[in-house]
Amino acid sequence: EIMHKGTGCVEIKSGYGLNTADELKMLRVIRRIKETAPLKVKSTFLGAHAVGRGYSQTDYVDLVVNEMIPEVGKERLADFVDVFCDEGFFTPDETARILEAADKWGMKPKIHADELASSGGVEVGVRHGALSVDHLESMTVEEIELLRDSQTMPTVLPGTSFFLNMPYGKARQMVDSGLAVAVASDYNPGSTPSGDMKFIVSLACIKLRLLPAEAINAATINAASAMGESRDYGSIAEGKVANCFITEPIPSVDYIPYAYTSPIVKRVMLKGDII
Repeated sequence: EIMHKGTGCVEIKSGYGLNTADELKMLRVIRRIKETAPLKVKSTFLGAHAVGRGYSQTDYVDLVVNEMIPEVGKERLADFVDVFCDEGFFTPDETARILEAADKWGMKPKIHADELASSGGVEVGVRHGALSVDHLESMTVEEIELLRDSQTMPTVLPGTSFFLNMPYGKARQMVDSGLAVAVASDYNPGSTPSGDMKFIVSLACIKLRLLPAEAINAATINAASAMGESRDYGSIAEGKVANCFITEPIPSVDYIPYAYTSPIVKRVMLKGDII
């Protein structure tokens, strides 16, 4: 479905198992998708999405660090590691411990940060060289300044705010401060049951107040950068992978976010082939 709506590069996370067996099962399914689907897939271990049922906070962090991460690492199931560093979930110190354990297995860090409150996720992400910090609905001016001096990409997820009726991220403020910003779907069964990036780009304009060109840039080259794939994906350029889609006749690129329910994708090309 997301391929036929124009997505050619996707990050898929675990995080709904919250025990070793189910987290591994999800990551093995992601590996199968990597091997069989025509689009580019990056895999993320998100065992620290919440505390698993039947565990104390301390015991669950120990499980993630001492059992889950080594098992994921041995099978090379994850490109990235992610932690929900937020109020009521995992602390910055717990997050740092998980990131350091995953680093030994070559998993690059990402952070769920500032969805519910400004809780130190941005700081720990920047300190550990995270590719991206995601959500950011509750981020502060100080965190914007911190990100501006880093290599970490802030990623906003307006579909989550739309579905849960939450505040939206400060994308306009970030762009005006000189930050590059990525936009993504956060497609998941719990908070954003839609992977339609055209609608997400529309939300980025309507609710985040980005200009159409800014929103499309955020959903393409900046999103590829947040996945560590901007060298090969995210724009149409000589030497890059031939991923693109051909639209129905439209008056301008601004029409893509403007006509927020109109289907505009006519044909999709992935790796040089029409799918």
